[in-house]
Amino acid sequence: MIKPTSLRFGTAGIPKCCNGTTGDGIEEVRKLGLESMELEFVRSINISEKRAPEIKEASKKHDVVLTSHGQYFINLNAQEPEKLIASYKRIIDASRRAYECGAWSICFHFAYYMKQDKDKVHKLVVKRAKEIRKKLDDEGIKIWLRPETTGKGTQWGDLIETLKVSEEVEGILPCVDFAHLHARSIGKYNTYDEFRWQLEQIEKYTGREGLNNMHIHLAGINYGDKGERNHLNLKDSDMNYKDLLKVWKEFKIKGAVTCESPNIEKDALMLQKYYAKV
Repeated sequence: MIKPTSLRFGTAGIPKCCNGTTGDGIEEVRKLGLESMELEFVRSINISEKRAPEIKEASKKHDVVLTSHGQYFINLNAQEPEKLIASYKRIIDASRRAYECGAWSICFHFAYYMKQDKDKVHKLVVKRAKEIRKKLDDEGIKIWLRPETTGKGTQWGDLIETLKVSEEVEGILPCVDFAHLHARSIGKYNTYDEFRWQLEQIEKYTGREGLNNMHIHLAGINYGDKGERNHLNLKDSDMNYKDLLKVWKEFKIKGAVTCESPNIEKDALMLQKYYAKV
């Protein structure tokens, strides 16, 4: 796998301008001048075991860092045994395939509160994350497992929750979706000082390792009184990406920035260009 040694910008899935396969998408990312791409397993694992080595080879050939977004249908706080077992299986299967493709990091929305005590839910998430991580380690699946910060208050996954899991479980770091944190808080976490606080917390809980291995999601976002509604292009939103990128540069972070705007490659290129100027 290719590990980022700088901050690399890329797309959530195959660029819109490419009508080909995942391998074609990786090549197109490099032609665009971008340096990372996220494999979208959000509905299903859409790359076969047979094709995985081809994706890994394309990543190496074009020097494109790969990340992945696992299935949406996960809840490590599920009450029904069959749903919990299915969540474990989805995380393990997607992580295995992403690793076979040469991905460096994979993220999931870990859990829902289900109207339960947040501390109780958190303890369950940590316990179950440890079990999943052990299974992956036993299989030699060396990929960062990432709880993603979520966009609604009903979902487990504010910044501190994801950082606490990272602190307690080896091989786990957060996927920080700055747009989700902005939407989840109904408009907060969108100023220079608030962005600095977020990076300070990441450094506090995970040290330099966390800052050197950032898996980031960013897009414009539409939100209401319950949090996230849908993604927007950055210029059609109130997301203060310019100050955010200034803070990233200040903290000298490394990793992969996945743009999830509807116009994925256009906003990814805009972010990359602005970051280079800061």
